[in-house]
Amino acid sequence: MIRCDKDGDTWTVTIDRPDKAGALTREMLTELADIAEAAQSAKLFILSGTGGVFSAGADLDAARAGLATDPVWERLSTAIANLPGLTIAALNGTVAGGAFGMVLACDLRIAVAKAKFFYPVMKLGFLPQPSDPPRLVTLVGPARAKLILMAGQKITADQAYGWGLVNQIVDGDALRRTALALGADVLSAAPDHIAGIKGMTA
Repeated sequence: MIRCDKDGDTWTVTIDRPDKAGALTREMLTELADIAEAAQSAKLFILSGTGGVFSAGADLDAARAGLATDPVWERLSTAIANLPGLTIAALNGTVAGGAFGMVLACDLRIAVAKAKFFYPVMKLGFLPQPSDPPRLVTLVGPARAKLILMAGQKITADQAYGWGLVNQIVDGDALRRTALALGADVLSAAPDHIAGIKGMTA
């Protein structure tokens, strides 16, 4: 259910569970974290999904069994945030719940127009992953972060773009092509140069 395709210095990681709206089990999250931790040589790291939803967050049965508060979520987002290359979330659809973490940890986010963004931790009675609120505040500001995390608002792709949560809105068939175009300069650069500039913009 997790695919990792390596093409030279480009790693594309895909959540491939369209029949379950990209819902994540602990095994899937562990695999994603393992891949991200191993991707130190990737100049361009693209994270995407299949079907109409990027990820609905935790698989419901797994969430009831404790996955909603499992440290594997933070392990995954930390691994992505620490990668020296350019990381891009190429969002084929809606992002919900804990799936926000890996998306916020990426350097850039592009999304299809139908994508929506919501993180219903207030309603569900869970705290968000520790690193998610500060990353969200950095992107959209404290009041808008509260709209998502406290008021439970479902944000459209247009709103997300206007707020700075999403960098570009693209057609679905152009999602991967756009991600590769955004990474073109990185792919032609030396690893230490990439890491140096990324460090200066952190």
